[in-house]
Amino acid sequence: MLRIRGPVRTTRPDTVAAEEPLEIRLNGSPLAVTMRTPGADFDLVHGFLATEGVIAGIDDVAGLRYCNSVDDEGRNTYNVVDVDLAPGVQPPDTALDRNFLTSSSCGVCGKASIDAIRTRTRHDVAADATRLELATLLALPDRLRAAQEVFTKTGGLHAAGLFTADGELVVLREDVGRHNAVDKVIGDALRAGRVPLAGHVLMVSGRASFELTQKAAMAGIPVLAAVSAPSSLAVELAADVGITLVGFLRGDGCNVYTRQERLVLPD
Repeated sequence: MLRIRGPVRTTRPDTVAAEEPLEIRLNGSPLAVTMRTPGADFDLVHGFLATEGVIAGIDDVAGLRYCNSVDDEGRNTYNVVDVDLAPGVQPPDTALDRNFLTSSSCGVCGKASIDAIRTRTRHDVAADATRLELATLLALPDRLRAAQEVFTKTGGLHAAGLFTADGELVVLREDVGRHNAVDKVIGDALRAGRVPLAGHVLMVSGRASFELTQKAAMAGIPVLAAVSAPSSLAVELAADVGITLVGFLRGDGCNVYTRQERLVLPD
């Protein structure tokens, strides 16, 4: 690539973040296609199914596997995952009002309406009594950034990190899609039997969208923090379900849009 910095021009190799499609199937039938960064695919699938309301927990999945998805040279690309739902778990009827085709930039593009994606959480997030020190909250962006190994090499990935209320990093995932990174974090917790994630903070790079707020609610996460702005629908949903929504978390400041009482401020 040609690197231009003011009057200086150089030619050099560069490392870019991988982006490939992942098709999710239920019992052999296509359900969704999402653009993602390969890696932690089973976490991504579990998180996607949980935050979309298809499954309630790990017991709703009987098994999952990579399917043959060969390239022109006959090599498996590992871009198709087939999920077997447990007996009695009903698959969604995608023909009615939902379109599960997603992209790395927008996880809800193509959904029929806001009503179709406002999935109700099974967890009482509003009742979560978590308290978070301001100093702990302000330290999260640096801790998230320090753990982003692939971003350091490429500069092209979003990150989602799950922290305890004391600021301890539990798990971090990176992906070209911010919604995929969140699904991978939630999927990791689901597979480990740690959902609902009461007492935790979800920290995301970029902005806080409606969809990320919904995913936090579906996993029972009481605090969602972002380095950039929230959307109006994200604020509305956070207020509705009882999530503490934090935006513009940078340096020594932030904006707390909902459930401010969870934040412990110094005198």
